[in-house]
Amino acid sequence: MGAAVKSGPVKIALVGMGWWGQKMLSVLQSAPEDIQVVRAVEPSIDAVRQLCADKGIALSADYADALNDPAVEAVVLATPHSLHTDQIAAAVAAGKHIFCEKPLALTKAEAERSVALCRDAGLVLGMGHERRFEPPVAEMLAMADAGTLGRIHQIEANFSHDKFLTLARDNWRLKADQAPAGGMTATGIHLLDLSVRLLGAAESVLCICEQLSSDLPQGDTVAAFVKFKGGGTSYVSASLANPFISRFAVFGSKGWIDIRDKAHVEAPDGWIVTSAMAGGPIITTEIGKAEPVKDNLVAFARAVRGADYPITGEHLVNNIALLEAVFASARSGRIEIVA
Repeated sequence: MGAAVKSGPVKIALVGMGWWGQKMLSVLQSAPEDIQVVRAVEPSIDAVRQLCADKGIALSADYADALNDPAVEAVVLATPHSLHTDQIAAAVAAGKHIFCEKPLALTKAEAERSVALCRDAGLVLGMGHERRFEPPVAEMLAMADAGTLGRIHQIEANFSHDKFLTLARDNWRLKADQAPAGGMTATGIHLLDLSVRLLGAAESVLCICEQLSSDLPQGDTVAAFVKFKGGGTSYVSASLANPFISRFAVFGSKGWIDIRDKAHVEAPDGWIVTSAMAGGPIITTEIGKAEPVKDNLVAFARAVRGADYPITGEHLVNNIALLEAVFASARSGRIEIVA
């Protein structure tokens, strides 16, 4: 049985207080009615000791401290990808809801295990796919669901940045066991998520990963061409060695939409949306700032309190099944079937 539904803000432990853990801590300061950080876990404890002291947040180096804390209702995992499966299992055993940064897992089998554990325990499993919560992306998904775009034919998407060029080359984000296909686990995974959200389970993928202009050990430029079981294709690309760009374009029989972020989600600055419907003009509009990282975490907290959460277990498993095939294709250079 899962934890009993309570009222008031969901009390969470932030596990992993690096770059992204600190980003989440920052945005959650503006959502006290929904979610409250009561504990932090960070192995490099000295690096965030003062930050947590200033915020009045209990800090320790041991994940078990968060799991054993009766005040903690949920854990938010901003940890290396390969740790997620075991950390989720431990949280389920402790009766804690889980919000996990992407990717959920590195294999379909692990994703299925985590989804099943949470489902069977009646616990919410949230996922760090904040792209779904960007206002123009949310509107695009609603239009697709309503049939306004018609039959979805193709997706074209790129999410690139050069933030990792300054990382030490032994950083976990650049290791073969954590990120075996360039930027796919850092940025491309969001585009795969939106692709399976729109087109369902993937059938096959061809992925090319190259090292073109840097010494990043797992490559700096990756592209994947995906064929879906129900028809339609998606071209997803990402670079870790060129300036920021984020573009997601959907082409349907009744209309198309091209969404471009004006800045990285770390410090969002709005979006430029170009679209056209059949028989109508091409229209370009600008969308103001929003904070999708916060909005995703708030949606998770509200799901803990009984609301629906839009990222389903089926979506999660389909995404990781595709990611696993992307890894296989990057190694083989051939089209790989999605499990």
